[in-house]
Amino acid sequence: MHRFFVAAQEIGESDITLSPEILKHMQVLRIKPDEKIVLCDGSGTDFICVFADGRANILARVPNQAEPKINCHVYLALSKGERLEWAIQKSVELGAVSITLFPSARSIAKFDDKTVPKKITRFTQIAEEAAKQAGRGILPEIRYLPNFGALAEGIGERDVTLFFYELESQKTLKKALAEAGEPEHIHLIIGPEGGFSEEEATLAQNAGFVSVSLGKRILRCETAPVAALSMLMFWAGEC
Repeated sequence: MHRFFVAAQEIGESDITLSPEILKHMQVLRIKPDEKIVLCDGSGTDFICVFADGRANILARVPNQAEPKINCHVYLALSKGERLEWAIQKSVELGAVSITLFPSARSIAKFDDKTVPKKITRFTQIAEEAAKQAGRGILPEIRYLPNFGALAEGIGERDVTLFFYELESQKTLKKALAEAGEPEHIHLIIGPEGGFSEEEATLAQNAGFVSVSLGKRILRCETAPVAALSMLMFWAGEC
């Protein structure tokens, strides 16, 4: 069944109001009256519905089954071209609950204040399409931080923050996870094409981030979050 995200205020007791954007998309998909669709409130509840007269009649409300038990937050340094879009898409597919973008010292790509809102809108659209494709029950938030130093803000005491650093030679992700206990949230910080600078590594250490390695091979910036999230989901028993 085709899947769409709807705003909470559009959900009634017996039916759901469909926005013009959703109706247009349904027309492109050739969805016909009396066809079943799935609408999601973005907070973990799926609504099994029948499309009729421009609305969706609710047949059942069920908890979404695709959300992982573990809360993984991905932080991506800005990268050029389509790499960042690809990393966002795959991170959402693999279960990230939020994605935060930030400029790093070695980032080739740069966002100015005027383009950030437009970029976030574009990336949110990519995240929504990925969430629908993956059957997600929430729509991961896409955020932007102006600098690396702001990363430590909002991270709780029971959270674990993993700083993926290509010069780390002692602690692997496997070892870090074995020492993690039962964190409420896990934060994954991924660097740009040229990796993190020594100054950023020092800031991460001072902030209490755990420096970890993804192995002997140096991965591309768009490959690293895929590898890290896949390992985390395996560790958490999600696959």
